[in-house]
Amino acid sequence: MAKLIYSAIMSLDGYIADEDGNFDWAAPDEEVHAFVNDLERPIGTYLYGRRMYDVMRYWETAPTEAGEPPVMRDYARIWQAADKVVYSKTLATASTSRTRIEKDFDPQAVRRMKAAASRDMSLGGPHLAAQAIKAALVDEIHLFVVPIVVGGGLKALPEHARVKLQLLDERRFAGGVVHLHYGILASP
Repeated sequence: MAKLIYSAIMSLDGYIADEDGNFDWAAPDEEVHAFVNDLERPIGTYLYGRRMYDVMRYWETAPTEAGEPPVMRDYARIWQAADKVVYSKTLATASTSRTRIEKDFDPQAVRRMKAAASRDMSLGGPHLAAQAIKAALVDEIHLFVVPIVVGGGLKALPEHARVKLQLLDERRFAGGVVHLHYGILASP
């Protein structure tokens, strides 16, 4: 069975975007980006909420010419090669290839996808992640903690969810970012 993995880049105080919706402070440097690429390389399917899809669809047409940074070209190829499922009540059609739209998040359908998948699946977007975490679908969480406090905004992790985690790995990067890799032990 494939694993469902939630990854997020967040501020030290737990936000993926500030109160104005800005997340420019979260742009990974080359070292972090290369690490993310290696984490994403085995992913076969991305599950996105609509807002995260709006951000990520940039990679569909991201420049891949020799003049672009290698980590950017590499990530564009990784993203383009994966399937995408977007959960949205407002989108009628997808604007990227290998993408399908689902109107509602159905935990049973995701369980079936995990059981049938030959490659791991990634979860993007905190609202969708909250639903998947509360439904006990998430197997691992990767958090990239950026050394900044933004004071409010969009939380990376769900409120009112109790989940027991086990730290599997950690890594410090030269720019101050810390990667924390957790396995889910139990969701009471």
